[in-house]
Amino acid sequence: MRILLLLTLSIFSFATFADDGYRLWLKYDKVKNETKRKAYAARLANIEVKLEQDPTLVVILEELKMASQGMLGITPKVSKTLAATLYGVTLEISTIADKKPEAYEIKTINKHSVIQANTTQGLLYGTFAFIQLLQQEESITSLDIKSSPKIQLRMLNHWDNNNGTIERGYAGMSMWKWYELPERIDPRYIAYARSNASIGINGTVLNNVNASARFITSEYLGKVKALADVYRPYHIKVYMSVNFASPKIIGGLKTADPLDPEVRAWWKQKADEIYELIPDFGGFLVKANSEGEPGPMDYGRTHVDGANMLAEAMAPHHGLVIWRAFVYNADPNGDRFAAAYNEFKPFDGKFMSNVIIQVKNGPIDFQVREPISPLFGAMQKTPVSMEFQLTQEYLGWATHWVYEAPMFEENLQTDTYATGKGNTVADVIMGKTFNYPITSMVGVANTGSDRNWTGHPMAQANWFALGKLAWNPNNTSKQIAEEWVKLTFNTDAESQKTIVNLMLNSREIYVNYTNPLGLHHVMGESHHFGPEPWVSKAPRPDWTALYYHKADASGIGFDRTNTGSKTLQQYQPELRKLYENVDTCPLEYLLWFHHVAWDKKLSSGRTVWDEMVSRYYEGVKSVEKMQAEWAKVKGKVDEETFENVEARLKTQLKEALWWRDASVLYFQKFSQMPVAAPYQKPTRTFEEVKKLVDVYHVH
Repeated sequence: MRILLLLTLSIFSFATFADDGYRLWLKYDKVKNETKRKAYAARLANIEVKLEQDPTLVVILEELKMASQGMLGITPKVSKTLAATLYGVTLEISTIADKKPEAYEIKTINKHSVIQANTTQGLLYGTFAFIQLLQQEESITSLDIKSSPKIQLRMLNHWDNNNGTIERGYAGMSMWKWYELPERIDPRYIAYARSNASIGINGTVLNNVNASARFITSEYLGKVKALADVYRPYHIKVYMSVNFASPKIIGGLKTADPLDPEVRAWWKQKADEIYELIPDFGGFLVKANSEGEPGPMDYGRTHVDGANMLAEAMAPHHGLVIWRAFVYNADPNGDRFAAAYNEFKPFDGKFMSNVIIQVKNGPIDFQVREPISPLFGAMQKTPVSMEFQLTQEYLGWATHWVYEAPMFEENLQTDTYATGKGNTVADVIMGKTFNYPITSMVGVANTGSDRNWTGHPMAQANWFALGKLAWNPNNTSKQIAEEWVKLTFNTDAESQKTIVNLMLNSREIYVNYTNPLGLHHVMGESHHFGPEPWVSKAPRPDWTALYYHKADASGIGFDRTNTGSKTLQQYQPELRKLYENVDTCPLEYLLWFHHVAWDKKLSSGRTVWDEMVSRYYEGVKSVEKMQAEWAKVKGKVDEETFENVEARLKTQLKEALWWRDASVLYFQKFSQMPVAAPYQKPTRTFEEVKKLVDVYHVH
């Protein structure tokens, strides 16, 4: 069947207003190039509908209207009669070469722009892709684009609570106004759906993995249904995090033992209740037996017992159970690095077919740089999902500019050597290496109630990057940055280049002034902000900094080789070989895998101590350079955005100096080595810097 939409030209004026960031990358501002604007307008002049009403078609039409009005000054008029014209845009449901339901093609045929797909979902993604070509002022005279997602589940995980707070949230309160639902639908919910659909995200977990059982009571399920109804036309499924002890907490049972018949029956009944309300409900996300959360091990059972019990309840409804691998024991003499592999590798192949194991990108916890989790490449029979973190828990919250895509790309392009050379993490999670039946990539969301969604304006790029990488994990961080800048900043080419370069360098700059050479987990205890490498006491030993950096008079770093914790053995031999030799280990991972003497000469020609000092100091200097580069785009980007970023860079510099001084002065106590020229020892004392923790606890 074929859908043709007819739009006629008219003049539409838009008021000029400050850009507060609310529109994200969906900024349908007037196309500046007059020649292209006229060409686009001619192409969009004729669109005809030849299909019965469909909820997704409604939102497609609405998006085309908004884009046409904003960019081209067209007032769309929809007709059901074919216009005999030379130009037009055709949306067509047809069988295309790629059989995936979300695939689309964009072609130029006889001066028509034709968007073809197997389903209206494919048309939705194709329409957004076509609009983004116009936003970037690309040529549409000879298009031949074929695209489909490489990952099936492309999701955001929200760590939002029912009281409106967000765990590790730095952009205001929760977007979900539970007290207003289901009666009132906030327009922000629709804006959120549009934004996700525009980058191919098709799932959202609405609540915190440290889940309140209240979320699956009848009181809240009606509210969840209201959100699911909003997101359905955009093909975004809702998922819920569940508390494993729910049968006890809200069900009145005496146990939550997954092998107890009453418990199994309770979960089946709960699944039936949910699917009666929300037929396309996505499934459950579970954090169990981790950081105090209840789970099957409370009853002497296994992760398999717990996951399969829930999967059995969900199977009749084709629902999924996403079981997080973030599980670790508090062992002062152990290595938390090894925990996920040790917990899940023995169970590979024992989970039901509708279970997927969600694995953090690294083996610890979203640190500023981590080697890949050994589970990528190890789970051959059980699908594993990639879990990235968009919210900047360890990356400076909302005051530090960190474009995370280079970190994600670094991880995705690492070779696991799972079946020999050429099996990257991207290959594994796309299902290429082990033929996974389910594939998934998720990002822990960085959105909140702040008008600009993410607190720091530039953090919007991380949300955008998650969608683009989930669609194709082989996209590059540079490609994504260039596209985001074009869509977000309606500015000149030179300013675009400046902003892209700032983005691409920002993560490494942050690493240098906070965790050089593979240092990790030296941030503030509990709140995870700012430097506290001196933390030696916490509720758990593996929540201290000393557990990880192990600085002493002999050196610094965590020995994970055969002379230490031996956790390098969890990698394939080729990857192990890359890291196990202290002289050939990449400097970025040196202190992840080795305890190294302060005076050991590195490939840079400096000692470990001098290299650390150099990176701390150069990191701070780089923030000053970021300020200077950002100043160049003054007057070239919206004033409100410019001033927002400018102010945050000032804060970033202040906090980078804090990181530098605290780290250098603390580690110098062990190295007993001077700060070598051209750098000068911090003017503040260690005691003065340490007191700043009290200030930033309420940051």
